[in-house]
Amino acid sequence: MEEVRHPFRSYVVVSREQLARNYRNVCSAVGPGIEVLGVVKADAYGHGAIEVARVLAAEGVKWLGVSSVEEGVHLRCAGIDARILVMAGFLRYERDALIEYNLTPAVHNLEDVKDLDALARASGRPLPYHLKIDTGMSRLGTCAGAAEIVAAVCGAPHAHMEGLMTHFASAADYSTSQTDQQIASFTRIYGELGAADIRPRFVHMSSTNAIGYARRQAWGNMVRAGHALYGYVSPARGNAPAQILNVAPALTWKAKILAVKHIAEGTLVGYGGTFRAARAMRIGVLGAGYADGIFHRLSNRGKVIAAGQLTPILGTVSMDLTTIDLSHTEALGPGDDVTLLGAEDGVSLDAQQIARTAGTISYNILCGISSRVRRVYV
Repeated sequence: MEEVRHPFRSYVVVSREQLARNYRNVCSAVGPGIEVLGVVKADAYGHGAIEVARVLAAEGVKWLGVSSVEEGVHLRCAGIDARILVMAGFLRYERDALIEYNLTPAVHNLEDVKDLDALARASGRPLPYHLKIDTGMSRLGTCAGAAEIVAAVCGAPHAHMEGLMTHFASAADYSTSQTDQQIASFTRIYGELGAADIRPRFVHMSSTNAIGYARRQAWGNMVRAGHALYGYVSPARGNAPAQILNVAPALTWKAKILAVKHIAEGTLVGYGGTFRAARAMRIGVLGAGYADGIFHRLSNRGKVIAAGQLTPILGTVSMDLTTIDLSHTEALGPGDDVTLLGAEDGVSLDAQQIARTAGTISYNILCGISSRVRRVYV
């Protein structure tokens, strides 16, 4: 089938079917009885939160995860009906929106439990929340002991602790015992709450890496699938078990060639003249730069796929433009596409490969694709 070309300077193509397939494969991996929450924060890791949420809804997802109240409201205004967990807390002036838009907050300190109780009492509506425990990441989450938690929960009868959760700092790293220690800390508090007759409906610790490397003792009855939905599991460190997730990237990123020119040996290319041609070359100028999400650190280091071949980025990546080597082909000219991320004629370049070159992580590559890059759904 001939590839469809779209009339945009730079665009991503997101496969709905691959998103759905990745979600189904996560569900299959964890098995029945474990709820899979689909994480669509940060505009679904650059894939488009509304469209991804619609795909997941069609697959029967019951829970979605966002970072902020604003992200949750964005989904509600688009008609998304699934339960929405606001994972990174809320600010005081956002509390009313939790009720108005039926959002479930993750609570990170016991003072917020009191505030939610007052809000629920004033609204006349029950307000469920998930309490997050800091088990060793030292980021969000309460460090309170079980006795303090019991007192706070029992003292807030109008709010309902529906879930208990934590987050792992290094779930793919088997060279350290940190994850095992976090699991033990969480399990201890969960047991002490149970002894006080506090038994939340949902218990969840695991995101993609703990799912992908089968840390089953940490799955509880809910897992939070984020990176896996978009086709990625972080590489493991240490003596890790085999990965159990079969997922593949759902996003391809393209950019148009704006201009082609021939340069002589010794010609300097780009800001600062950081590339000097060692020979006569055919070069192309792409309609995308660091404002679109091509990392500046890919200057003279990164590659793209042009005419089915990996080819270098030449010189400094500019705000709106990037120069590449086209010496290997005469087939491409102005208006033709090259692949910045994806596969072409059997050659692939994924976010993890790009991240290694740029000195960052694959999450950063995907989330860094800017809003001016058009999203196309197929």
